[in-house]
Amino acid sequence: MGKLRIYLESTLFNRYFEPERDNYGDTRQLFNEIQQGKFEAYTSQYVIDELANAQEPKRQDMLNLMAQYPILFFEKSEAADALAQLYADHKIISEKHIYDRLHISCAAVNNMDAIVSLNFTHINRLSTKEKTELVNRLNGYRAIQIVSPMEVISYEDK
Repeated sequence: MGKLRIYLESTLFNRYFEPERDNYGDTRQLFNEIQQGKFEAYTSQYVIDELANAQEPKRQDMLNLMAQYPILFFEKSEAADALAQLYADHKIISEKHIYDRLHISCAAVNNMDAIVSLNFTHINRLSTKEKTELVNRLNGYRAIQIVSPMEVISYEDK
């Protein structure tokens, strides 16, 4: 089996710069393992668009983080936009939380193994996982695992 292909959504870039928050150390460990080549990591234009709402200088720090690590990049796509709309149509994630829907759909249409998220309000929830899997399969996409950094990082070195 090859490297795990993971999609990093916005919360990971935020948490990297928040040492006072839960999961800060695990997030830093994830980025260290990305640097070591343990994962094939991706993000997208949707993340960049969402991060545009952050305050400076943190916004620029988060954008710079993408260039400091071997993180590949997906452009926006009509397929991801359409799948995200289906998540709203099926009342999985509301219209208001468009980026949350777009992150999952981008990961799905690009055949990621997992989306790594610390968004436990809309993305990393059992109901979201179950319902997006159903919509994905009904529309010709495989299920995307939605996980936290703690579920993919190595602990043997700790």
